[in-house]
Amino acid sequence: MRLLQSLVSLLLAFCMLAPIAHSAEVNIYSHRQRVLLAPFLEAFTAKTGIETNVVFAAKGLAQRLAAEGKASPADLVLTVDIARLSEYDSLDLFQPVSSDILTSAVPAHLRSPDNRWFGLSKRTRIIVTHKDRVAEGAITRIEDLADPQWEGRICTRKGSHVYNRALLASLIAHHGADAATKWAEALVANLARKPQGNDRAQAKAIYAGECDIAIMNHYYYGKMINNDKEPEQKDWASVLNVVLPNQNDRGAHINITGGGVTKYAPNRDNAVALLEFLVSEEAQNLYAAINYEYPVIDETKGPSGLDGFGALKADKLPIQALADNALEAQMMIDRVGW
Repeated sequence: MRLLQSLVSLLLAFCMLAPIAHSAEVNIYSHRQRVLLAPFLEAFTAKTGIETNVVFAAKGLAQRLAAEGKASPADLVLTVDIARLSEYDSLDLFQPVSSDILTSAVPAHLRSPDNRWFGLSKRTRIIVTHKDRVAEGAITRIEDLADPQWEGRICTRKGSHVYNRALLASLIAHHGADAATKWAEALVANLARKPQGNDRAQAKAIYAGECDIAIMNHYYYGKMINNDKEPEQKDWASVLNVVLPNQNDRGAHINITGGGVTKYAPNRDNAVALLEFLVSEEAQNLYAAINYEYPVIDETKGPSGLDGFGALKADKLPIQALADNALEAQMMIDRVGW
């Protein structure tokens, strides 16, 4: 009898310990690079004791999560760009989250209407111009890039890249399809060369004299101007003036990094806890320091280490509108040859 009682006691103890061990972790599917994500996860674990496990991939995670269904170990998805967040949402891979911390920290226009995903940091698409070849103040709005005076002087990456597609989607939302088409046609007419390369390649092209004006995500400027390992990139950035566009009207177009709790998250509470940590002041400061991103909780702070990057007047367009207009934007890009 005593042996039986001992076995029962051990079994009960095991049953009590199992959920504790299970609840001490959170499993993440991430599109964000490991080097960028690691400091956040280390700080989260130090603060909460919850361990983090990460599967990183640039592509295919949404399809993997969909295929895994209820058997998926994933609790949380962390990604960049509203297009990717919208892909998960459209596949019904997120669940709504009720959290006063998240809804008070993340403005309504930077989260889904049903709180299935949340913006965690902001990035804006800036205009950069050559300091000597373009007069300061000659360009102040993204719409100015359609001016015929810039014919043969603009460089961009392909219009079909998610960064440019989102930018055009914002113009569709603000001005309508006809006006956005005219802008895209005029932009293409002003290009100095066929769209190519990444955002940093546009800065290199300005430095090399191939063009005078380009569009890029703002944090690339920060990564170049502070790049001690590749000093040639510091040279590229040194010739640039930075224009935060549309500061005198609706505000600059922005996109987000973000995350959502998976539909069948086995460690749901821990996933919510990590999202809540990522909108804390500690984590928001890390976004600014590590990747020169703008916080979602405070527009008064500019990215760390970027002289001249102060408060950003950001467009308050609901970020979902970028996803809603993405298909039309892509068809427009194809039609105008961007």
